[in-house]
Amino acid sequence: MTLIHHGRPFTTTEAGVWGWSPHDTIIAERRGALRRILRGVYVDAQVPDSRQQRLDAVRLIAPPHAIACNETAAWLYGIDAFKPGEQYLLEPSFLVTHGASRIRRPEVRCRQADVSVDDVDRMGGLWITTPMRTTLDLLRTLYRPYALSAADAMARAALVRKDDIVQQASDMKGFRGIVQARELAAMIDGAAESPGESWMRLRLVDANLPHPVCQFEIIDDFGRTRILDCAYPEVKVGVEYDGRRHHTDPKDQAHDAARRQYLHQVLGWRVVVATRMSVFGPEPALERQVAELMGRSPQLPRLWGTAPIAEAA
Repeated sequence: MTLIHHGRPFTTTEAGVWGWSPHDTIIAERRGALRRILRGVYVDAQVPDSRQQRLDAVRLIAPPHAIACNETAAWLYGIDAFKPGEQYLLEPSFLVTHGASRIRRPEVRCRQADVSVDDVDRMGGLWITTPMRTTLDLLRTLYRPYALSAADAMARAALVRKDDIVQQASDMKGFRGIVQARELAAMIDGAAESPGESWMRLRLVDANLPHPVCQFEIIDDFGRTRILDCAYPEVKVGVEYDGRRHHTDPKDQAHDAARRQYLHQVLGWRVVVATRMSVFGPEPALERQVAELMGRSPQLPRLWGTAPIAEAA
């Protein structure tokens, strides 16, 4: 099997040396021969994704003094922290220390920041913020629900510990967005298995409802285990997030309905179903419904709206 550039990532500039024009590269991608890893960086489409491939790709466009950070650092650690839709922009993020020159390339994002030697690791010949610093930066700079889901994913992968993040956030002074980071750090739960579960949980907590238990296990009379995304076991109220990826097929929907009917009729659980619209839409029906089942009143209006805030520097 012959691989383009021996299966290694390459830039459009390198391709030009071989005689490929930018148009040739675009055509090869459209035909499925190439896969774009980053803006201006490609690899043979037959080569599977890997951490080493990601490192090789980022290293091609990173100056020696630049530090991969934020969503790009998380991506290199194997975590998808990109905001919905932005994973397709393929623009890596870097930071440089104050006084160092920024990267002047249209295909990358670069900012200046305070960073100590304890905040940086070396990975495959590339400077990268540590999992701790990466998580804190995501908590500070991302839109509130995306920040929590990213931190949950970092904790789920055992890259960080909640207690360490809480402590470090309390010690950071003068950083933009640190108030948000401190609030969200206290909510981190590595048991959450999807971004949707994290967004949904944040809606409930922000409505002044108790922190639900993530991935709560229910054992029925036959010893079978049923798992709820989030649960308030003391009142037998469950809340589940039905995302578009795994809950739009009619077979999946029928299975979900039968499962929830059994939970209600046989085991006495009342299950509220959340969707992207009920979490991000303008109406607080989700909070009202859960609160009513718990005999509570939710705190409204909602704290975060439907449009992302501007990303902090």
